[in-house]
Amino acid sequence: MVTLEKLRLEMEKQLSIDKEIHTVVVCADTVDECLADAAVQLETKIKNLEYEVIERGCGGIMGLMKKPWKIRAYESSSILQQKKKIMEEQLAAENGEVGEEKQVSRDGLFYIHRFGAHIFVKVLLPVGDGKPVDVNDLINTARRPDNLSLDEDLLAKLAVEGTNGQYVEVGDYNHVNAGDAILAVDISKDEMSATITVSRPSQGGSELSEEKIINTIKTQGVVAGILEDKIIEFVDNPVYDMPYEVAAAIQPVHGADACIEYMFETDSTKLKLKETENGQVDFKELNLIQNVVAGQPLAVKHLAQRGKVGKTIMGRLLEAKNGKDIAIPLGQNTKVDKDGRTVVAEKSGHVMLVGGKICVEEVYEVPGVNIKTGNITYMGTVICRGNVEDGFNIKASGNVEIYGSVGNCRIEAEGDIVISQGVMGRDEGYISTPKTLWARFLQNVTVKVGEHVVVNDNIMNSNVTAMKKILLKGKRAQIIGGKLFATEEITAKNIGSTSGSIETILQVGYDPEKKQRLDELQEMQSALTKQLEEIEMNISTLENQKKVRRSLPKEKEEALAKYRNERSELVESSEKMADEINEIQERLRELKAVGCVNASGTVYGGTIVYVRDEKDTVTTDCKSVTFFYDNGFVKRGKYDATQVTEDVGAPDGYSSN
Repeated sequence: MVTLEKLRLEMEKQLSIDKEIHTVVVCADTVDECLADAAVQLETKIKNLEYEVIERGCGGIMGLMKKPWKIRAYESSSILQQKKKIMEEQLAAENGEVGEEKQVSRDGLFYIHRFGAHIFVKVLLPVGDGKPVDVNDLINTARRPDNLSLDEDLLAKLAVEGTNGQYVEVGDYNHVNAGDAILAVDISKDEMSATITVSRPSQGGSELSEEKIINTIKTQGVVAGILEDKIIEFVDNPVYDMPYEVAAAIQPVHGADACIEYMFETDSTKLKLKETENGQVDFKELNLIQNVVAGQPLAVKHLAQRGKVGKTIMGRLLEAKNGKDIAIPLGQNTKVDKDGRTVVAEKSGHVMLVGGKICVEEVYEVPGVNIKTGNITYMGTVICRGNVEDGFNIKASGNVEIYGSVGNCRIEAEGDIVISQGVMGRDEGYISTPKTLWARFLQNVTVKVGEHVVVNDNIMNSNVTAMKKILLKGKRAQIIGGKLFATEEITAKNIGSTSGSIETILQVGYDPEKKQRLDELQEMQSALTKQLEEIEMNISTLENQKKVRRSLPKEKEEALAKYRNERSELVESSEKMADEINEIQERLRELKAVGCVNASGTVYGGTIVYVRDEKDTVTTDCKSVTFFYDNGFVKRGKYDATQVTEDVGAPDGYSSN
């Protein structure tokens, strides 16, 4: 049984290990992205990492769970030992033991050999910053007293152009057959390898060419596994009076056994318990639930592979074993897909491995969210049959469906959010999802969604940001007060207040998040500029005093140095801000979505409409109008119902309908 004391001891042990290794804390939408970021920072591979969960997020299954994770990642001790060994090898290499494969640059090379009665040369061109072959060195090396002819012009040409890895004939010499190199072939009894032993040629004797070696071993019955690369190496740099392997058996490849590749974490020990700020283990945050949706792949069976037979060098077959098959571990609410290998979920819920079988538990359903249930944090779809009362929150990795109303609450989901009634946020409510929000009405609430906001009645005094569209479709579809951002479209019946006393601002045609970030940066840059001006004034005052007095008291000298350091830091920060501002402005200029605001009823005076970066302040009421961008201005056109989005589709994933 796991006790708190045992858990505490285990954590202390882990802490002592962590102190000896380098760790990084990263945040991202999925664990995989966290690990990828950590791998870059630690300069290693993802598979080399181990990690601890700091703040619970989602595993990123099928793109539905992107709730930010915060993890502490580090390399395993075994990998660190391997890296240490590699560093030692690299240090040894820098001291003169660098292999050819590690060299970035290489000088040109040449080989001169005599095959039969002819002289042959092979020239390899330099690599990188290497030096080319010296023509005079090549010609002088090729000259010998027993030469009968030598084409030195051809040698000079080849020194520059190379021979493309081949031997090229360049002359003749006085060949003495009795001095030829003698080749002996030795074949192992098990026919697994063949070696040659070559005696050094005497004066006037011929060396062994690649063709000569291959033909000789073939006459000895070698038909498979001939190592041509090694034979070429031998020809270039002969090894005399020693056995040299020129053929090796083709080893059989045994077939891999069938296996199951799981698309979720099967080891619950890798899902870390969450700790509170004082180091206590929070058993309310177990991080053990992994959400999936119906039809989602959970695992794939990799079929057993047939073995590939090998061959001895004499052509005799070497038997290979075929891989063993296994059964697919189907459990509750899972099935095999049409391909016969993929396990998919029959229902939405969270997946786990129980008794070696893949099981899916269904969605979490409650009659209401209140003091009886507390906050709900669930890696799956949550259905609330009643109301979500003030002060209680829902966090879900799937969809959230609420059949009642929502008060001053935080509703966060990775899927769609459907609220059958409305939201009374009381200026503190918050709703967020990367997908779409459906609601009857929104009042005094902050909303941030990655796709659409669809409302039946009204949006009142709310800050709403949608990366695509905001659509009000009901008979009382009205926007009254607040700030609404949408990249593509805002559509309603009436916009603004009849008296014009409530500020209503609509902005379309750009990326709302980028725009908000741009506004933040510009405010920060303005404040930073003022701070720089003050520091410049202080520096100027102290420097003028120093010029007059030729020196400053110690405390003022220290203050001057401090101001100069602060100025350098602020200038650097200002430059970084300017770069980010320019990047965002370029992104907003390149944005293809122009954006429009549609009103089938009335847009009341006092309403402010921004399309891209251009502003249009409505001074008098206008009816049945569309605001759009044209040649640097906001233009108004007649409302055209055929150009307005009618439907954004139904919620994805689980639905009780």
